[in-house]
Amino acid sequence: MTPAPRRPASKAPASAIPQVSWRRPQPAPIVLVSGPEEVCAERAIAGVRAYLRAEDPSLEVSDVRADDYEAGTLFGLTSPSLFGEPRLVRVSGVEKCTDTFLTEALAYVEHPKEGATVILRHTSASVRGKKLLDAIRAGTGRGIEIACPAITRDDDRVDFARGEFSAADKRINPNALRVLVAAFSSDVTELAAACQQLIADVPGEITEEIVEKYYGGRVEVTAFAVADFAIAGNLPQALATLRHALSSGVDPVPMVAAFAMKIRGIARVANSNEGDQALAARWNMKDWQVRRARTEARGWSNLSLGLAIQAAARADAEVKGASRDPIFALERLVTVIATRAPFGWDPHTRRTTLSGD
Repeated sequence: MTPAPRRPASKAPASAIPQVSWRRPQPAPIVLVSGPEEVCAERAIAGVRAYLRAEDPSLEVSDVRADDYEAGTLFGLTSPSLFGEPRLVRVSGVEKCTDTFLTEALAYVEHPKEGATVILRHTSASVRGKKLLDAIRAGTGRGIEIACPAITRDDDRVDFARGEFSAADKRINPNALRVLVAAFSSDVTELAAACQQLIADVPGEITEEIVEKYYGGRVEVTAFAVADFAIAGNLPQALATLRHALSSGVDPVPMVAAFAMKIRGIARVANSNEGDQALAARWNMKDWQVRRARTEARGWSNLSLGLAIQAAARADAEVKGASRDPIFALERLVTVIATRAPFGWDPHTRRTTLSGD
C-alpha cells in the first residue's frame, strides 16, 4: 500500500500527519479516527473498509477491543497470511485501553506491517492512550487522522445536514434545511437518518413542504416514541401517543419508517450469540443500539417478528398510496406490534383476519 503523503513541514498543523475528512476517508497503514461524534466516526471507518474491499475483495477484517485486549493480538492479526490477503484491523475503545495494548500499539506504529491497515478509534473522552495518539500524530508519514469533533452548535448541524445532501447530489432549499435541522436539534444520529430517508424517498428538490410533511410534528411527539410504546407491548399508550402525534401534524410515512427501523434492529440481534460490538460492526449500529434492540427482542418469537415485518411492509405501502385510509393502516400496525397479533388484526373491530384482507 502506498504510504499517505506527508504534509510540508512549513504548513503542518499540531498533528504532523495528514488530516482527512470523514466524508472522504482513505486507507493508510495507521488510521486514527479521533473525536466524540460517532456518526462521523462510523462513516469514516465504513468508508475505509469499502475502499479496501473495492481494491481487493479478499480483504480480511478483524475487530479488537483495546479495553479487553489479549497480548499478541494486534501483531497476530496484522501478520501476513498464507495467501497474502490484505488485512484490516478495527480497534475500538482506545480511550480505555489496557496497559498491554498501549505497549504493543506503541511498538506497532513504529513498524506497521506491510499490507495491513489498522484503524484506531479514540473518542477523546479521556487522556488514556494519549501517549499513543501523540506517537501517531508525530509519525513519519505512514498514518493519517480522521477527526470527528462533536456536532453541538446549530451551525454545525446545518453544515452536517447540508453535507449529507451535497454528498448525494441532492438539492434541498435553505428553508427546508433549517426546518429539518430544527426537528432533530438534539440527536445527530437521527438527523443523519432523516437526511438519508429524504434522499431515498423524494425525487427532485426537497422543499420546506416536504420536510414539514415528514417531520413537522416532531417537536410535539416523535415517531420513535410511538414505536417504543408499541414494541414494549403498551397498546393504550401507543395508540394515545399516535393520536397525539397525528393531531400535531406528524405524517404517517415517517411514522411507519420509525417502526421499520426498530423492527429491523430487533431482527438483526434476535437469536444471535455474537457480542454487542461484533453485531454493531456487522450492521453499522452503535453498541447502545444493539443493547437496546436485544432488550426489546425479549418476548418476540420468530413468528411474531415475521408478522411484524410483514405488517410494517404492508403499512409502508398503504401510507404511500396503496390504501385510502392511511390512518387506519397505521393504527393496525401499532396494534399488531403492541399485541403481537396476527397480521390482519383490526384495532376497531378487534377481529383477526389471517390473510390481512
